[in-house]
Amino acid sequence: MRAVTFQAPGVVSVEDRPEPELLDASDAIVRVEATGVCGSDLHIYHGRVQIEAGFTIGHEYVGTVLAAGDAVTRVAPGDRVLGCFQTACGSCWFCRRGLFHRCLHSRTFGHGATLGSLQGTQAEMALIPNADLVLRKVPDGMSSDVALFAGDVMGTGFHAVKDSQMQLGDVVAVLGLGPVGLCAAQVALAAGASKVFAIDTVAERLDVARAFGAEPVHLTEEDPKAAVSSATEGRGADVTIDAVGDPRALETAIRLTRACGSVQCIGVYAERTEVHMGLLWLKAITLRGGQANVIAHVDPVLAMLAAGRVDPSLLVTRHMALDDAAEAYAAYDRREALKIILTP
Repeated sequence: MRAVTFQAPGVVSVEDRPEPELLDASDAIVRVEATGVCGSDLHIYHGRVQIEAGFTIGHEYVGTVLAAGDAVTRVAPGDRVLGCFQTACGSCWFCRRGLFHRCLHSRTFGHGATLGSLQGTQAEMALIPNADLVLRKVPDGMSSDVALFAGDVMGTGFHAVKDSQMQLGDVVAVLGLGPVGLCAAQVALAAGASKVFAIDTVAERLDVARAFGAEPVHLTEEDPKAAVSSATEGRGADVTIDAVGDPRALETAIRLTRACGSVQCIGVYAERTEVHMGLLWLKAITLRGGQANVIAHVDPVLAMLAAGRVDPSLLVTRHMALDDAAEAYAAYDRREALKIILTP
């Protein structure tokens, strides 16, 4: 089968790889019909996340079950499914408490030996461990463009809002309008935020935020702090979501947030980062971060997508063939597309 493989920083290629085989009674094999290029894939592409040369990358996928082990009961061959970006065992101390993102045996698709040596989903087929926990049937009539978001990007945006403990009527600021930031803004509005400030430097992304009801603010051409202060009688945002993963964004988030407010870091941090603890301490701000618990959230996210409460279709700006993966990664790195979906 054909698969997208990492070769070196800035270099990916499509190569022939062996077709996956069932290794455990809880496994399934999925023929992939759509797979996304994600912002976290760029961390691999840039060399920030270490991965072996030749490893199959990618972790977003929609497809059809080709085979399933004897212990798989919730999906069957022929079912059209979407999958979460990582697996979990379902039985360890963390899983028993619903903290699937911290499973002691978790494996993340397409991230090499560091995260479980689970080959990625930017391929014609993928092996899915613990399929009953990781896969969900796609609702009738739902496009692959929409379903793809439930297993990662919209689930991450949902987690950002839920974990921040946002309340009805809160004012929310979102820093970084990549797909995750835009999904977080959509979820915050759907969850009852009175106003969502969407902050970025890319005009097209600001336009997308405006289209679904957020208040766009240009990071450098406008004054985000003044905009938020004006809407909150000078207090600042109740919740600020850092969807960038950069120390400058984190400090901006702290400055935008009101005293006793919440900063939620959902952007990927792969290195040591300085935090302005003096400001965080003086303002008594709660800071949260970490991977999204997408497995725990996939059902409510899928329900919101099916009901049209959130709609990521505006975020998909390019479709490309799997064979054109090298150009897809280069274009995504140049910020020429908001979301690219590859079709095997």
